[in-house]
Amino acid sequence: MTADQGSGLRSAGGSDIKALLEELASLRECIVADAAKSQAPLEATHPSYRDSARNLLHYLGLRRHDLRPLQLRLAALGLSSLGRAESHVLATVDAVLDVLHRLARLPPQPPSQETPVDFAKGERLLAEHTEALLGRATHGRVVRIMVTMPSEAAHDQILVRKLLQQGMDCMRINCAHDDAATWLRMIEQLRRAEHALGRSCRVVMDLAGPKLRTGPMPGPAVVRVRPLRDAFGRVTAPARVWLSAATSASPPAPADACLPVPGPWLAGLRAGEELSFTDARDAQRCLVVADVTEAGCWAEASATAYIVQGTVLRRTSVPARDELRDAAVGELPAVAGALRLHDGDTLVLTRDLRPGRAATLDSAGRVLTPAQIGCTMPEVFEDVRSGESIWFDDGKIGGVIESVDSGEVRVRVTHARPGGAKLGADKGINLPDSQLRLGALSEKDLEDLDFVARHADVVELSFANSARDVELLQQHLASLGHRPPAVVLKIETRRGFESLPDMLLAAMRWPCCGVMIARGDLAVECGFERLAEVQEEILWICEAAHVPVIWATQVLETLAKKGVPSRAEITDAAMGHRAECVMLNKGPHVLSAVTVLDDILRRMQAHQAKKRAMLRQLRLACALPSDPHLGSDLYGALASVPLAEHPSASGD
Repeated sequence: MTADQGSGLRSAGGSDIKALLEELASLRECIVADAAKSQAPLEATHPSYRDSARNLLHYLGLRRHDLRPLQLRLAALGLSSLGRAESHVLATVDAVLDVLHRLARLPPQPPSQETPVDFAKGERLLAEHTEALLGRATHGRVVRIMVTMPSEAAHDQILVRKLLQQGMDCMRINCAHDDAATWLRMIEQLRRAEHALGRSCRVVMDLAGPKLRTGPMPGPAVVRVRPLRDAFGRVTAPARVWLSAATSASPPAPADACLPVPGPWLAGLRAGEELSFTDARDAQRCLVVADVTEAGCWAEASATAYIVQGTVLRRTSVPARDELRDAAVGELPAVAGALRLHDGDTLVLTRDLRPGRAATLDSAGRVLTPAQIGCTMPEVFEDVRSGESIWFDDGKIGGVIESVDSGEVRVRVTHARPGGAKLGADKGINLPDSQLRLGALSEKDLEDLDFVARHADVVELSFANSARDVELLQQHLASLGHRPPAVVLKIETRRGFESLPDMLLAAMRWPCCGVMIARGDLAVECGFERLAEVQEEILWICEAAHVPVIWATQVLETLAKKGVPSRAEITDAAMGHRAECVMLNKGPHVLSAVTVLDDILRRMQAHQAKKRAMLRQLRLACALPSDPHLGSDLYGALASVPLAEHPSASGD
């Protein structure tokens, strides 16, 4: 600030400067007083987090106030509006106070009794904690990339090596899938890849947690055989059916259907034979034996057929008196069933896990008995109340609890797509309004912890809802006696979000910790329309605690699964740069997703650091014509720039 500017500010509002000074000084006193009330949890934190915990308390004290009017008045004077104070709260306030003292021509403020985290130290603490949790950053990219392993990573050494080569910094293993033997093989594949490439990668293991899910919903045991047809309905390729003597016999090549039949009958089949049958719709159909092998036979169908257990296949070339003329199809697996629910429907959640069933209707279409499905954790029935909301299958179906008794919960569906939405088995259930007394550690989690403590660098606590959940995990890890892994809190419930400050203070008793924003369940719990502000608040609070954040759930999902990204998810991935790590889920094209994410994060690094815009030189501004008589033809201006200097050729 120049002397003329300072003089202008004083003459423009000397009284306002003094009022600001008093208001900001009072705010500082409140911040320090609030932090002093939490001295006990502060002293319990690990030494490496002591300053960070104090800064978190200062930030929480700061954000107890509506600062917007104060911010506008500070900004009008060209001063910091406190909008970037997260990692160094008192230092920011003190810096503004010092300038206000100078503008008001008052003596400098007395030195603080405590040494606040200054600007440089705040950034350094976050960087140190990030490296301790997630390992060293990849050259040219500060944000780490975490990749969830598919089951095939246990035996596909090339996949793991390519992921590491493309930029994976953390391997995530989801303990909800596979088993300890498979997890160990995944880790062994990673260690071999690390040795070959000279790179290091953290092993992150995600505890399954007490996931509420729908119970079984079996469908009919029927196999549909359907040939391939063109747009005119003409058959372009027959359906291939594998006939074998046992249901467990896998076909040697992809098959449209697999049918178990008696062994002696199967052994008599010959290529070219026709097998006639009446399908489940009483349609007359035929299979033609195409190939005979020692393991089974291939047959082809040129018309769609529905085959059930007991369907009789008849060899048309064999005499009627031959006992090997007919064979009945053996037991078939049931297809996945689903309920179709509409707005206004009643759904009954049952305490037991008997198979679910659809609603029954009378001849006029009136409901006689409502649809029902089981719940995998019936103990939640004790904690839910009428009037509370309930969501199924990642928010695809929503409703309100109408009544609760010892055996069932009746739900009125209030949110389903037009035409109805399907609800099947093993779909997630969210109860955002209910005060559930479920612990974050399930029996399976406790069994898995011994393996996790021995092999993982980081353990993720799913459905962390309270400081007590964090403390129990720490106690179990300490009792195992192994090298303790770092702890990451997965924030995926409304209660977990509301308890985040307390959970952070508990987590900071551990040598190393972090937070994952599990945006899938969190969006359902808090409301999709609130997710944007919720994830922002988590980022701010964690930065104040100098705790690294993992940005997770559906990042580049379409690209990983289908090979082509959507425009929206590219923007979402770029937003992930404000965290310290971005997680990708598994998919057939996950290698492409890692490559694209690596490129996005490297580019964003030149533009954004947390909430602070990085004002790199705008190539576009440099390309504009300087002569006003040249007009504003942007295309012409860009076309005149040599290719090596063109914005599209920039590596930034």
